[in-house]
Amino acid sequence: MNFIVLDLEWNQCPYGKTYEEKLLPFEIIEIGAVRTDESREILDRFSEIVKPQVYTSLHYHTSEIVNLRNIDFKDARSFPEVFSDFWKWCGSDPIFCTWGPSDLIELQRNLTYHGMDNPFAFPLFYYDIQKIFSIVFEDRKTRRSLRYVVDSLEIPREIPFHDALSDAVYTAKIMKYLTDEQILSNSSVDYFRTPRNRCEEIYVRYLTYSKFVSKPYDSKLLAMKDKVVVSTVCPECQKNSPRKLQWFSHGSRNYYCISWCEEHGYLKGKIRLRRRSDGKYYAVKTIKPVSSDEVLRIKELKEAHGAKRS
Repeated sequence: MNFIVLDLEWNQCPYGKTYEEKLLPFEIIEIGAVRTDESREILDRFSEIVKPQVYTSLHYHTSEIVNLRNIDFKDARSFPEVFSDFWKWCGSDPIFCTWGPSDLIELQRNLTYHGMDNPFAFPLFYYDIQKIFSIVFEDRKTRRSLRYVVDSLEIPREIPFHDALSDAVYTAKIMKYLTDEQILSNSSVDYFRTPRNRCEEIYVRYLTYSKFVSKPYDSKLLAMKDKVVVSTVCPECQKNSPRKLQWFSHGSRNYYCISWCEEHGYLKGKIRLRRRSDGKYYAVKTIKPVSSDEVLRIKELKEAHGAKRS
């Protein structure tokens, strides 16, 4: 397997959000990556500083975190040049691993800003090692810093943090504590590009839940009127499960429901409505088996929300 463990460093407008380029809130200034074999042994490395073209001075926060200074960019190449070489280095059928969900989103956003073709597969599945560490070692919800996990696993601190290549190396070292099954059964879906129509909608079955990503809608109301979006199918047996508690809103973009599968019991549905850059909305729906205690919690949530609205 061609694992590419990727990490990026980026800069933002040093003069505040009022003056930022809305199409590029974060400009990539360094790409670091390692290629590993199936045993997570590092076979090759990629590291290059990227010369900023939008935010040519470092934001104070960036200067505090990354190990770069303005003088380091003097002889650096532009993003299109560096990315083209990086993509060639990735080879055929790369499997991307990251620490957190942001790197691939910002990488594609930089591609779009520079008018470059997006070479990533669609849908783009990748492996968020930060999330997988939580699934395997913690409570599935907590997200730890890279430094915290390196220390907790007693991995020697031989290279500095907040350097793109160093952080990619540390992520690869953490992957050695995970089995193939633990990694490959917990893929993440990238949301930078979402389905354009019904044929492109994404369905994924995981060990403990299912995920669905919808086509776009002009409004949240239209999304919640779509029978496909609000359907509740058991992730275990793939049978339609009647709803015992209808979909209700909690907050402006989250919806919950409870359904019942004759074979697998109670199921909790959750829909998150996300807004795309063009102003349209798409739905991310998850369905998973839950205990009777969780059912009571969801019912109380609905009652509390109804009382608040009243």
